[in-house]
Amino acid sequence: MGYPNDILASRAVVKHGSYAIIPPEGRVNNVIPGIEGCRVSIVASLKMGAGFVQYVLEAGKEGGTVKAFGAESGIETFLYIIEGGASISAGGKTNQGSAGSYIFSPAGAGLEFRSTAEKTRMLLYKQRYVPLEGQAACPVFGNVNDISFREYDGMANVFIKDLLPAEAGFDMNMHILSFAPGGCHPFVETHVQEHGAYVLEGEGCYFLDNEWRMIKQDDFIWFGPFVTQAAYGVGRSNFTYIYSKDCNRDAAV
Repeated sequence: MGYPNDILASRAVVKHGSYAIIPPEGRVNNVIPGIEGCRVSIVASLKMGAGFVQYVLEAGKEGGTVKAFGAESGIETFLYIIEGGASISAGGKTNQGSAGSYIFSPAGAGLEFRSTAEKTRMLLYKQRYVPLEGQAACPVFGNVNDISFREYDGMANVFIKDLLPAEAGFDMNMHILSFAPGGCHPFVETHVQEHGAYVLEGEGCYFLDNEWRMIKQDDFIWFGPFVTQAAYGVGRSNFTYIYSKDCNRDAAV
């Protein structure tokens, strides 16, 4: 990488157990057994207080898994292609994915991927599944470009897409939220759910644990449970991010 061009500084903020902002600058490569030909950054883990692990990957041509990722008992996984293309597999089915394609694999099944482009950028996610008697999740393949936005909480300048089924067998969902310039949350949220969010486009001003933070494309944000949160879309284009959310389960005691 060579010598720095200026005084060392960072926009990263990590408040363990509360929230984190991880910009692309400063992310380091991690060697992950079973994944080859990829630069992999771990941006969320239990070490910061998150209940899941999330990765940002950049794969060269043919980079990918050499064994199923997340195939351990009780682990569910999700993959989203930001840029490029890859073959993506789960449950014995393989799709040729492009930008916007995603795959969910239920607990213990794992998923596999292999880049088909010179550069493919992806998000990878895993968490421990919370079972519910009589219910189960199934593999899901999709592309966000095939899903229409709907208005978020009746506001004509904020839009949402749901990527996974709203069924009791699923204990998580993935959404895309998009704010037109000037759009915002209807109120400051405080809830038990946590999120991992990756900014796909634009700029926003985010209220996190009673502090305003400027966020932009390619930043990752982790929101811990009960952290106050809200955002405004700023700039001249939509502020859009993909985020995880735990759902359909009671709080443990």
